[in-house]
Amino acid sequence: MTPKPDLFIQLLELGFSVAAAVAMGFFIVLLIKYILESVVGQANTLHGMIMALDNRVRTMNNEVIRIDTLICQMVGIRPDLDRISRTDGQKDARKD
Repeated sequence: MTPKPDLFIQLLELGFSVAAAVAMGFFIVLLIKYILESVVGQANTLHGMIMALDNRVRTMNNEVIRIDTLICQMVGIRPDLDRISRTDGQKDARKD
């Protein structure tokens, strides 16, 4: 399949402007690709940090519940069973 001679004639007539537009278009595509990869990488990093912090909050919440239960037993009062049961749910366990 040979290209049409009209295309070559048009390229020769337009010359530098077409080559510059194609080069700039390629540069813009590369720039957008680089920026998006950077943003996605940063978002993945932040997601990892948030998941780690969420895990720490859950661990601390369980430790607070455990300490609260131990102190209630040492003092001789009834532990708040509603609060203890809320720690297994998907919502925020701290309602106080």
